[in-house]
Amino acid sequence: MNTVKLAYKPVGMLLGAASGMLAGAAFKQIWKATGHDEEAPGATDPERGWQEVLLAATLQGALFAVVKAAVDRTGATTVHRLTGTWPS
Repeated sequence: MNTVKLAYKPVGMLLGAASGMLAGAAFKQIWKATGHDEEAPGATDPERGWQEVLLAATLQGALFAVVKAAVDRTGATTVHRLTGTWPS
């Protein structure tokens, strides 16, 4: 395994954790800003309907995927610029 790829593994893990926290915070703000309750509904919340539960899950999943991809791509691009090797 390439040294750059091996060295990138812990960086990638830290970026993944950071992207999860960033996406979670962004989701909470977006959920509140769209006029919903402070907390998004869970799948088993008996007080919420199907539409609200599925809307929350869709928004949360899409946001997490976009933030993770953006953070991962930025990290890989930065490593490539610094080392000349893509850390795939």
